[in-house]
This record gives sequence, C-alpha cells and structure tokens, in this order.
Amino acid sequence: MVMCQGRKLQIEDLRNHPTETVLSLREVLESGAQVNPDPKRAGYFEVEDGARVYYINIARPSGKILLLATWPSDPAKEERTMAECCAAS
Repeated sequence: MVMCQGRKLQIEDLRNHPTETVLSLREVLESGAQVNPDPKRAGYFEVEDGARVYYINIARPSGKILLLATWPSDPAKEERTMAECCAAS
C-alpha cells in the first residue's frame, strides 16, 4: 500500500521521539512511501525509508497516524535484496 498524498497528515508521537524523527516520518509518508501492513495486527504498518523503519498505527476513523516505534533498517536485508536482484538478471 502507498500512503495517500495531497492531504495534511496528523502524526502523534506516543513515545517522545526526537522532533527530527517525526518530521522525517512526515516527509517519507508525504512522498508516497510504501507502507507494509503488519500481518498480525490490523491497522498497524511498517514504513521504511532505507535507513530507518517506522512502526505506525493508523487510527480509525480519524486517520491520525500514531508513531509507536522506530529502529535502524537491517543493512543485511538490503544487501541480500541487492544480491538477489543481481543474481536474477
């Protein structure tokens, strides 16, 4: 799923992350980032921007985005993906 562009996003930080983290999440979402659903929890998603993963919940019915957690993306995963891509060509 790709986040909807063109509307004002309401982001609430539930864990007191640095302001830069919240702003970065906003930029990623407003740019049309790929949003991957959590298969175990409805309404929860992971958003990855290459260097960072954000774990969010989209509150219904308001559509407010709740930032729950963030962590560095797995560089080994990125390397495997690149290697798999190169092997396939």
